[in-house]
Amino acid sequence: MKFRPLGDKILVKREEAASKTESGIFLPESSKEKPKQGKIVALGDGHRSKDNGKLTPFTVKKGDTVIFTSYAGTEIKIDGDTLLIMTEEDILGVID
Repeated sequence: MKFRPLGDKILVKREEAASKTESGIFLPESSKEKPKQGKIVALGDGHRSKDNGKLTPFTVKKGDTVIFTSYAGTEIKIDGDTLLIMTEEDILGVID
């Protein structure tokens, strides 16, 4: 299935949660924290300016690795992958 975000929405694939600690201890599913980092998979067209209605492009691009807020976006499943639909306001920064 293909998914194309509309308007000011961004589709992000969250990174996998760590399955063990740096010292080698395996973590149970219940103690894994959901990562707040992911890669942008697709973008909408941009957001409309409230002043003049012009389309403002995103400051992020497809393929960027981003950090987002804890409760950012809406989770969806596409072809077995869990993805997040969020707005650019949910993104805190880009990792270079």
